[in-house]
Amino acid sequence: MSLFVARRLAGVAIVAFAVGACSPQSSSAAAPQTDSPAAVAATAQPPTSVQPVGTLNGRMLPDFATLVEQVGPAVVNVSVVEKAHRVARGRDDARDDQVEEFFRRFGLPSPRGGNEDTPQRQGEGSGFIVSGDGYILTNAHVVADADEVTVRMTDRREYSAKVIGVDKRTDVAVIKIEGKDLPVVRLGDPSKLRPGEWVLAIGSPFTFENSVTAGIVSATGRAMPGEDLVPFIQTDVAVNPGNSGGPLLNAAGQVVGVNSQIYSRSGGYMGLSFAIPADVAANVAQQLKTNGKVSHGRLGIGIQGLNQSLAQSFNLPDSNGALVGTVEKDSPADKAGFQPGDVIRKVDNVAVADSTDVTSRIGNMAPGTKVSVEVWREGKPVTLSATIGTFDDTEKVAKANKSAQGQGKLGVAVRPLTQDEKAEIGHDGLVVENATGPAARAGIQPGDVIVSVGSAKVTTLEQLKRQVDKAGDHVALLIERNGQKIFVPVRIG
Repeated sequence: MSLFVARRLAGVAIVAFAVGACSPQSSSAAAPQTDSPAAVAATAQPPTSVQPVGTLNGRMLPDFATLVEQVGPAVVNVSVVEKAHRVARGRDDARDDQVEEFFRRFGLPSPRGGNEDTPQRQGEGSGFIVSGDGYILTNAHVVADADEVTVRMTDRREYSAKVIGVDKRTDVAVIKIEGKDLPVVRLGDPSKLRPGEWVLAIGSPFTFENSVTAGIVSATGRAMPGEDLVPFIQTDVAVNPGNSGGPLLNAAGQVVGVNSQIYSRSGGYMGLSFAIPADVAANVAQQLKTNGKVSHGRLGIGIQGLNQSLAQSFNLPDSNGALVGTVEKDSPADKAGFQPGDVIRKVDNVAVADSTDVTSRIGNMAPGTKVSVEVWREGKPVTLSATIGTFDDTEKVAKANKSAQGQGKLGVAVRPLTQDEKAEIGHDGLVVENATGPAARAGIQPGDVIVSVGSAKVTTLEQLKRQVDKAGDHVALLIERNGQKIFVPVRIG
């Protein structure tokens, strides 16, 4: 059975055995306050601190029961309904409309066999209150297509909620209920999380409201397929459909993440759960609350992670960083002087671990922000200054995708590009006509275009040989295939 990511943890049309655990009860509305998600930590303190209880190998265990008592009231069930919608039909159906009107006038059933409304769709998710006047964080995929949103609290109060904003790129949404002095959570610092640390989730799996599950942090800074803006927190906390949007708490009772995804063969929990870091969610939430939308930053580069072979090819001291494969023309990166073959090592003087680290940091910066980026170029560090641009949905940012790659030492037979080929792809290079030996093992295929060796562009066989001879046992080739550029390490020693 193939592996897939189960994003829609909000559960649609839950099966018969999954029943709600909360009955609705009316409540009075109150004037809104002005708390922001980013200010929660300063304005909402728990009644008491959570105390350890019991021991494991001489270490104290957290008191989960007290933690739930303190934080649980601020965790809510989010129920959504998509109203029935008329099925769209074309102009050619006008004649059929006249026939239907004839049948309707005489009280006869429609020849279409009933109305054309799609059935209502219902879903369940979770959320948590971040300000006393009713702002709630949840997942975008829980409420993005909702016509009605209902929030139920642990004390059985029920509210109609308004969707303030949705950001599908990070899967974060903000909704609002009318309330006063509501219980709130505290936001923690996810950067301090360590693998092996205790964490706890509260949510409504399969509509079982206020369910509590616990586990440990498995890893931090995880990249997920198709995701480049969120460095996910991986845990082994049991998360199922309906947990989406609920909080991930540390042992101090602080929210460190928003439960969002699972990785599964069955669609249900299999020990791999992923949460959006709280700082990422809070930043997005503040923008949604203030502007109703989110502007994500971008530089206009295509990057990929490093492995040992690539690091050796660029004479790097280690494998940390992100390798620049493409630089978009007239992009912020182009204006700042980025070049293919640069390896990003630091952003604002903070070391980066991999490509996910870079994309998440840049993507969550506000457009217009000045950023200092240290790159490794031709064996030494170079500092570049760039102004963050705006991410445009219509632009296709080149994304690194580990794929393929470069007779002689390399094992490639090449020829120069023709004028027509140059015009078609927009640059010069060498076309691979045959690949054997090291190049074939690295994945080079006939039809690939070798653009550069490291950061040195090559347009003739002599240039290619010269750069390969200089490279030593490892060489990094920048190739283009099907419009995508990527660096590929080739071991020739």
